Amino acid sequence: MRHKRFRFGKGFRVAFGVRKVQAAEMVIPPGGSEGGPDNRHRGADQWLYVVSGSGVAIVEGQRQTLAAGSLMVIERGERHEIRNTGRTLLKTVNFYSPPAYDQDEEELPAGKG
Repeated sequence: MRHKRFRFGKGFRVAFGVRKVQAAEMVIPPGGSEGGPDNRHRGADQWLYVVSGSGVAIVEGQRQTLAAGSLMVIERGERHEIRNTGRTLLKTVNFYSPPAYDQDEEELPAGKG
């Protein structure tokens, strides 16, 4: 068994991974964003759950409004950006299958999770 209590500090932090899935937390300040037009995970699907705040996900040019309780999957290879459009922190829990990042939070090459 592994356990992690999310603290939702600034930025992006990998919590841990087990076999073929990895969990992470992400916090984006108002007006901030993560990712961009060239951001994609070549080897992993990303499941994103919004804990609090509001924003927009831009996936392959399509916009999706995000709010507390939103759940979305960004499939491997899809270019994406997450923006905070609200006045409070946008806090998310993310799951990657297979893992997308190493222990230093550097992206893994496709197929290395």
